[in-house]
Amino acid sequence: MTAELVRGQNHPLSQARLEIRVSADKPIVAGATLSDERGKVQGVEWVAHPGTPTLPGLEVSRQAAADHRLAVDLGAMPEAVHRVSVLLALPCGVGGPVQFGAVAAPFVAVTGLDGTEIASYTITGLEAESAVVALELYRRQGAWKMRAVGQGYAGGLAELLADQGLPQAHQLAGGINEAVAQGVARSVQAPRTSDGDRSRQAAAPALGPDQTGSPYGAQGAPEPRQGYPTGSADPSAATQPSASGAGGPIDYSHPRRQNAAPPPPPPSAPPAQPGQPARPVAGDATGWSMEERLYNQVWGMFEDLARTTAAYRSAVDFADSRMEKELDQVLSDPRSRIGGQGDAARETARAKHTQLVDQARMVLDRDLAQLTAEIEVVEPALPLAFARWDNPVWHGYRVPMEIPMALRLGDLHLPECPELRIPMLVRLPLERGLWIDSGRSGSLDGVYSDSHDLRQLAMETAVAHAARLLAVYPAGEFTVHAIDPAGSGAQALAPLVQTGVLAAPPAIGAAGVSDVLARLTQRVDLVQMAVRGGAADSLPPGLDTSEQLLIVNDFPHGFDDRAVTQLRYLADEGPAVGVHLMMVADREEAAGYGPLLDPLWRSLMRLTPVPDDHLADPWVGHAWTYEPCLVPHGSQVLQQVLTQVAIARTKHR
Repeated sequence: MTAELVRGQNHPLSQARLEIRVSADKPIVAGATLSDERGKVQGVEWVAHPGTPTLPGLEVSRQAAADHRLAVDLGAMPEAVHRVSVLLALPCGVGGPVQFGAVAAPFVAVTGLDGTEIASYTITGLEAESAVVALELYRRQGAWKMRAVGQGYAGGLAELLADQGLPQAHQLAGGINEAVAQGVARSVQAPRTSDGDRSRQAAAPALGPDQTGSPYGAQGAPEPRQGYPTGSADPSAATQPSASGAGGPIDYSHPRRQNAAPPPPPPSAPPAQPGQPARPVAGDATGWSMEERLYNQVWGMFEDLARTTAAYRSAVDFADSRMEKELDQVLSDPRSRIGGQGDAARETARAKHTQLVDQARMVLDRDLAQLTAEIEVVEPALPLAFARWDNPVWHGYRVPMEIPMALRLGDLHLPECPELRIPMLVRLPLERGLWIDSGRSGSLDGVYSDSHDLRQLAMETAVAHAARLLAVYPAGEFTVHAIDPAGSGAQALAPLVQTGVLAAPPAIGAAGVSDVLARLTQRVDLVQMAVRGGAADSLPPGLDTSEQLLIVNDFPHGFDDRAVTQLRYLADEGPAVGVHLMMVADREEAAGYGPLLDPLWRSLMRLTPVPDDHLADPWVGHAWTYEPCLVPHGSQVLQQVLTQVAIARTKHR
């Protein structure tokens, strides 16, 4: 069965010899680059293009055309090659469109030598880009996989090749364009076949019932069904390559990534025993720093767990449907309804069902064991921003000098293996606010019968998240405000208040709520006007330009219509200018106030203070159970960290 991939999704490859078929409405250039384990192209001899169409294990087309067939032999790839990236570009200087937004979305299919399609990908969302990395084949723990990438470059082949670390990028891009221009008159546009057109529809991600989103995506983590972290959304500068997906712009590059050689990879693990999988190593993914390699490794584990669980569930569904079909056939024959013949047929059907399920479970258990071994190695090696509160790294805490690329908000797991937890990382700065749901829903029923206890735990969760944000930002670059109209969150807010890390005491009463919301709304207005007018240096001298977080407790109690409107404005417009919301409220209780709050709810990422299966990924629609990162009971680590933050903040002033 063919896998129709969406951007960022990977798929295993069981064959070494493959054919990659590309279909487009207009003639395009197809090529490929080979890169090492650091993701770098060593030189022009590692690039296959119309001027040099053949490399070891790889052959590409010699001219621009509407249809291409690239031959790949993974078994013949040099040992130094760890990734094969398939490139598509619009030819320059030969007429025709100059950006992919003006042509139909290209279609890429990976097939076996017999023509059997393994996976396909429709590259949607491109606009001003004239070159794109369509997909990549990469090694992971001794096996080859493919990933749908779809990362476009408005600067064309030169920018694409430069981003892959090739020093001669501009010269090579010019040579490719010249070779294509010389041979384009001889190119023949192959006729489109019905088979080539059958998958030209955009592959839409699976969505949860409450909202659209993607896991490990817009912020680098699975999205809530109401709207959940894919692709990795990255607030990169305008010079970074862009790729647009169905849910908005997606950028797979690190914001601080430079076109310089990355540091050397981590030391290799001891060799595995013959016939055994390779021993896991922390940081064995690609990246330009250990932090980025660990982030990508966690992302890879999330993908692997999603894939293997989806395969297991699909196998079980197939076994169930097959048994039902065979039992229906038995019952449809009157002669087999009675007597030993019918009983034997039913017993045979059930035995086949058991065998299929057992085989699927065996494969799942093997994959889960490998992932468990990997997480056991990775978890202790995670940096401060990715680590749980019980990680010893927090005991040596020092205020950082740089903002990390991501932040851990909790763990994710599936019912097939609840003990295997994948860190839920979101990219920084936050692109959406958070809603800590203090109500009882779904799997929470019966766990916390006392709503007061649940509200208290929700506030403690909010404080833990706020403390983590304060801890991972450099001194003076993150400010926290709190609104507690009735003072019911005083106990949970005590660590923030006592250490003095809050910008001001928690606002209480209608006057306090109005004052805080007015100041933050005014800040958003001022920064927006300065940015749009290109006069960022004209901001008032006393304006706090650090990232701002507003914790709101007991919403919507004590909030009038004006306050609700201001909160909606902050949720929608605030993240773009560094103002973020963290609401603590019962979603079901807030729904009783009518549709006025629906836009506010949809704009925030829902989290829960206790385990709840409310997150859905866009690939296979798994309902992931989210578990928050809470400070261990009795631990003083939160107080110690916040004290360090307060001291650094005082010195910064």
